[in-house]
Amino acid sequence: MSILEINSNQFYYEVHGEGEAVVLAHGLGGNHVTWYQQVAVLAKAYKVITFDHRGFGSSTDNDKLGRAGFVSDLLALLDHLNIDKAALVGQSMGGGTAINFANKYPERVAGLVIADSLHGLVESDDVAKIMDQARLNTKDLTQLERVLGEAYRNENQAGTVLYQQINSFNATDKSNLVGDYAPDKIPPQELANLGIPVMFISGQDDILFPIDAVRLVQEQIANSFIVEFDNCGHSAFYERAQEFNDSVLSFLQMAGLNPSSNSAHSNASGYVKAG
Repeated sequence: MSILEINSNQFYYEVHGEGEAVVLAHGLGGNHVTWYQQVAVLAKAYKVITFDHRGFGSSTDNDKLGRAGFVSDLLALLDHLNIDKAALVGQSMGGGTAINFANKYPERVAGLVIADSLHGLVESDDVAKIMDQARLNTKDLTQLERVLGEAYRNENQAGTVLYQQINSFNATDKSNLVGDYAPDKIPPQELANLGIPVMFISGQDDILFPIDAVRLVQEQIANSFIVEFDNCGHSAFYERAQEFNDSVLSFLQMAGLNPSSNSAHSNASGYVKAG
């Protein structure tokens, strides 16, 4: 638990485990605590860094930059920790941070996991049609209705309450988040040109970033991967943590990040077979 001073702001971060670096960038409804199910597993084999985006959790945003400060904050954090290269896992809003950081500093990124997000990417006409309808359909929903799938909310009351409690520590929400990640959005094809392994993870019931839109974008990024979870909403990392963790672990090894231990598994009991 540490604080990095960035200009007039306090930037909160934590480092868990040892080995090659994996950075987890949270979404609008979360903060560093949101990743508790990932840290417990990934830190068995990697150095896992979590943080609070400015204006979230214990990080301040006194200069009111919002998203415009996210990429430079992450650069400052990696420099502070003397990390030359890290894998980035970005969820929803944090996906925009990870995507834009990778585009600006590709030499600092070992792999890119885009979870439940298309933030910061140019939307082609077919993608925009889907996303415009999604934005219209979700504009009046509550935060919980937006971020947690209906099946999860109905079946896991404790997890739903916990998510709401974690969110309560944020000074920033959908109503007051300001700034843009970068002046211009990034064409998806350009991510393929960076030479960075890319994987999308999405819930098939995500109402904020519908799976049809994510599939269309993923198809535009040559040699990228997509993992989909059924009966899962916008927060795959939270709703389906075991499968999410194991997908990330497999991707990290495929991307060439050697685990410091072979004990990092979250599916010891196995999965229920479909059909």
